[in-house]
Amino acid sequence: MPPSDEAQMVLAFDDNRLALALFGQYGQNLALIERRLGVTADSRGNHVTLGGPHDACEQARRVLETLYEQLQRGHDLGQGDVEGAIRLAIAQGSLFDFDAAAQRVSFEEINLRKRLVRARTPAQDAYVRALRKNPLVFGAGPAGTGKTWLAVAHAVALFERKEVDRIILSRPAVEAGERLGFLPGDMKEKVDPYLRPIYDALFDLMDTRIVERALQTGEIEIAPLAFMRGRTLANAAVILDEAQNTTSMQMKMFLTRLGENARMIVTGDPSQIDLPPGQVSGLSEALKLLADVEGVGTVTFSAADVVRHELVARIVAAYDRAAATRTGGDGAIRSGETTAASGAGGKSTRKREDGA
Repeated sequence: MPPSDEAQMVLAFDDNRLALALFGQYGQNLALIERRLGVTADSRGNHVTLGGPHDACEQARRVLETLYEQLQRGHDLGQGDVEGAIRLAIAQGSLFDFDAAAQRVSFEEINLRKRLVRARTPAQDAYVRALRKNPLVFGAGPAGTGKTWLAVAHAVALFERKEVDRIILSRPAVEAGERLGFLPGDMKEKVDPYLRPIYDALFDLMDTRIVERALQTGEIEIAPLAFMRGRTLANAAVILDEAQNTTSMQMKMFLTRLGENARMIVTGDPSQIDLPPGQVSGLSEALKLLADVEGVGTVTFSAADVVRHELVARIVAAYDRAAATRTGGDGAIRSGETTAASGAGGKSTRKREDGA
């Protein structure tokens, strides 16, 4: 006989076309649910049979029903949406052991004219809530966790609702371990390669013609960090990306540009500092100094929050394990510098060796 906690349930979905989209091409969405939740999911027509531990089956049921509701509202499903629904179900726990008072029905959403942006992990959910609450927010963590994309989405939402007059995008011009030499063109053309990820997010979240017009009129401004000194940034949503490559002086200069009715978002990965060896990261220092300052929100992401390819999360985790091994696993740095990140649910510290 099967173990007492084993369960089997059959789910039926009314619309055959939506059911096919729900299961994914060649059943890839069901396969992802199987891997992540440890259940079996067999589809036949518009029915799917779930088998496995009772709690896992309940989580899989909530995932499928949540995704089906999205399809009914006219939203397309991508792998990230499936992953986000799975993470939400895991965060909620089982129907029998979660705290109902603390349960979140769904992750936070950002409504834009072009599309709906939905947080996909508990950390992203906390990040969106922090962006709405605080005039200054730090988002620190590894690549692929959605720090910059959600920051741009929030800035675009503020701009579309006329809560700010402009969006200002900035980033330190520091190469990632390379020396590119002289770059031709005017200031915008020189700095554009460094801001490509932000441009990609803008064009993904706004109509292309609106972005191009806003860039021409200055409503969306590309402002290299080195040219920010002396300015007061009022009525603006300001994003500083790749902030781990700022110096202490640059970070202080940038943060003190905050003007009336302005929102400032600082993102970066303290484990990928490209500054010269021995130079303290402005992001690392700011995270420590401003951890308890009212009006400053800080959210720390981890490998568990990576929403690109699931392999990226495993790559980040492998590098984190290697870094822990190099530091002896006791929190003591053998060489190099220390970078700290304060999160919404606690504090975490990342170490980086020179040359890493």
